[in-house]
Amino acid sequence: MLVENNVPLEPYNTFHIVAKAQTLIRVKSEADVAEVLADPVLGPARKFVLGGGSNIVLTGDVKAVTLKVEIMGRRLVAQDDKAWIVEAGAGESWHEVVDWTLSQGWPGLENMALIPGTMGAAPVQNIGAYGLELQDRFDSLDAIDLHTGRPFTLNASQCGFAYRDSVFKHGAPGTGADSNNLGLKDRALITRVRLRLPKAWRPDLGYLDLQRKQAETGITAPTPRQVFDWVCEIRRAKLPDPAVIGNAGSFFKNPTVTPEQCADIIAREPNIVHYPMPDGTVKLAAGWLIDACGWKGKSIGQAGVYEKQALVLVNRGGAATQAPAGATGGEVMTLARAIQTSVYERFGIRLEPEPVVI
Repeated sequence: MLVENNVPLEPYNTFHIVAKAQTLIRVKSEADVAEVLADPVLGPARKFVLGGGSNIVLTGDVKAVTLKVEIMGRRLVAQDDKAWIVEAGAGESWHEVVDWTLSQGWPGLENMALIPGTMGAAPVQNIGAYGLELQDRFDSLDAIDLHTGRPFTLNASQCGFAYRDSVFKHGAPGTGADSNNLGLKDRALITRVRLRLPKAWRPDLGYLDLQRKQAETGITAPTPRQVFDWVCEIRRAKLPDPAVIGNAGSFFKNPTVTPEQCADIIAREPNIVHYPMPDGTVKLAAGWLIDACGWKGKSIGQAGVYEKQALVLVNRGGAATQAPAGATGGEVMTLARAIQTSVYERFGIRLEPEPVVI
């Protein structure tokens, strides 16, 4: 086990915010976790689990022991007449695993291509894009309890998946607002994730952007790889590359409202982008709401709203290749709160941030 001190975290968060980890340990196996927990100093200390850093906002140096998850490996663990079950280490790149499964002839993840981050972080956020969420393809995961050191396995129902939510984002029973939840926040370190990929594959082209690609190309029955390529093209056209412009992807969740609330908003704003949901609610496009409030392209300090997609907040001075002179976490959160206030004052809707604020 290698313990590093005062480690700069700019390369390890996609916002490229300047901060340091007072103590950082690279976790490459379950044995590394056991060694940390057995250490008389590190074991009792608070822990911060770090994956790809694509869904966090650092507002200062991290005093907790930072466990940088780098567990690798990919394999087919089982298959039957209905599905392939594939497994990947928590440190694997999500996008690279999506690409790999298609190369192996196991489709089903193509709509979630190019989502940044690692496999271990995917269940925490219940990542999703273009009509598909992780829970739609999830089988199970392995994790280690950072309090007891015991390994455990969870299936989909035990993960408590919801829209950009899971049991890993909520505290244990008896902790304030989460008193009714069996939460695993700050307690679990995910080591491996298994996905169930259906053999009876069919393309999911419900989103307008994908339908436009279908119309542009004239391809009525796209292959999984073609859908993958379309998603990559769409995302690259809309979203900034974190290597060039620091960002954490979509910063706010798309809010859901009742049909009556939606009708009231449409009466005032006929062009609002909205999507009816299976449960009867209506999902509104947070990016449209932010753009309607005039925030696209504006900045507070070095934190700004991306010119091509108002849902994305960016670090105007921070990229992986630049000197550390970009936005602070405080500037990012000041901008986020200002946007929330504008949207609430105009639409009566409270936007909820996606990233975890550290």
